[in-house]
Amino acid sequence: MPSSHVSLYVHVVFSTKDRFPFIHASWRPRLHEYIGGCIRGLSAVPLEVGGVEDHIHFLASLRAIHTTADLIREVKKSSTKWISETTGTPKFHWQDGYGCFSVCHSHIEPIRAYIRGQEEHHRQRTFQEEYRSLLDEFGISFDEKYLW
Repeated sequence: MPSSHVSLYVHVVFSTKDRFPFIHASWRPRLHEYIGGCIRGLSAVPLEVGGVEDHIHFLASLRAIHTTADLIREVKKSSTKWISETTGTPKFHWQDGYGCFSVCHSHIEPIRAYIRGQEEHHRQRTFQEEYRSLLDEFGISFDEKYLW
């Protein structure tokens, strides 16, 4: 076959260091836009970016050239710099790890809606509860003492 054809969608989740509520509502939409731009700058397609004060979700379409670890590392690195320089939050850091979940093409719209509804969703559920649920849903085993 002379060319590659890839359909790869990922739902990525990562939190602020120690889940500290750094991401202020006044600049959160600009951060989401910036992260979308980072993803585009890395030649991926951001389909949705959202989150609340202590974590981010994004849904992206990747190309054959991408590795998830490299993409996420670059998004975190660039957004950390943007947050520090733009918002005056000099001690901002993301957690070291992340969750990355494969998404079937038919589930793109429900995941986009889920990401858009983060503020409402987290009025009733903590990040920890949400993240454990995602790990369970995708059959990812974990040891609680290494999760947080």
